Amino acid sequence: MNLLKYSIFAILGAVSYGTLSTMVKLGFKDGFTSGELIGSQYLIGWVIIAAIYLFSFNYKISWKNAGQLLITGLMTALVGITYAVSVSELPASIAVVFLFQFTWIGVVIESIMTRTWPSKSKLVAILLLVIGTLMAGAIFNQSLSALSMKGVLFGLLAALFFALYMVLSSKVATQEAAPKRLFFISTGAFLTMSLTTNPVHLVTQLTETSLWRYGLLLGVLGVVVPFFLFAISMPKIGAGLGTILCAAELPSAMVVSVIFLGELITPLQWSGMLLIVLGIMAPEIIRRMSFTHQSGKKLLPYNRHG
Repeated sequence: MNLLKYSIFAILGAVSYGTLSTMVKLGFKDGFTSGELIGSQYLIGWVIIAAIYLFSFNYKISWKNAGQLLITGLMTALVGITYAVSVSELPASIAVVFLFQFTWIGVVIESIMTRTWPSKSKLVAILLLVIGTLMAGAIFNQSLSALSMKGVLFGLLAALFFALYMVLSSKVATQEAAPKRLFFISTGAFLTMSLTTNPVHLVTQLTETSLWRYGLLLGVLGVVVPFFLFAISMPKIGAGLGTILCAAELPSAMVVSVIFLGELITPLQWSGMLLIVLGIMAPEIIRRMSFTHQSGKKLLPYNRHG
C-alpha cells in the first residue's frame, strides 16, 4: 500500500511538470522570452520554498548533505537549459521524444548502481513507454535525416540530467526533513539558472509586467509541487520505478495543450498516450498478478487436503 501511495505522489509530480509547456507557450504569446519565464519560475519557486524552510525551524544540516542536495538541484536546472537548446534546434514533438529517453536511462543507472538486472516488470514498462513516446511524439511523421545533431545531443543530455536528478532525489540526504531537502535542491536549481538570466532585468519584469502571474504558476507547478512530491516519493520507490512513473508528464502535457491551446492530437498520438499509461501501470499490474499467483500456490496444498 505504501508503494502505491508513493507511486501516486511521483505520478502527480510528473503531471504537474506536464502543465509547464502550455504555460510557457502562453507566456511566449504575451511577449516574454524563455529566459524570463524559466528564470521567474525558479526565482518565485525558490522564494516560496525558502519561506516554508524558514518556518520549519529545522536548519541544521551537514556540509556533505547540503552539497549533495545542491548538486541535485543543479541537475534539474540543467534539464531546462539543455532541453531549451534541443527545442530550438528540433521540432517540439521530436525534442520531447529524446527527452523521454530518461525512462530507460534511469533504470540503467539504477541497475549499474545496484549491480542487478532490471526486473521483468520494468523491462515491460520501458518497452511500452519507448513505443508510446515515439507514437505520441509523432516521430513517424518526421524526416529523421534532416534532424539537427546538436538538437539530438542536447535532447539526450536533457534526458540524462533528468535521470540523474531522479537518482539523486532517491539516494542523497534521504534522512533529512522534506522542507530542508526542498530548500537546498531549489537553491541549487535557482543558482544554476541565475547564471543564464540577468537577475536585475528579471526582478524588473516581475514588478512592472504581468510576468509575475506566469512566474507564480510556473514556480508552484514547476518547482514547489514536483520538488515536494519527488522529495517524499523518490527515496521510497527508487530511481528506476520513479523514472518510469514520471513518463506521466507527456500525456499530461498533451492533454493540457488540447484544453488550453486547442492543439490537435492525431489518433496515433492518442494511441501512444494510451501505451504510455499502460507502461506506467505495468509494474503495479505485474506485481499484483505475481502476488496473486504466489498466494494461489501457497493456498493450493491446504485446499487439496481440505
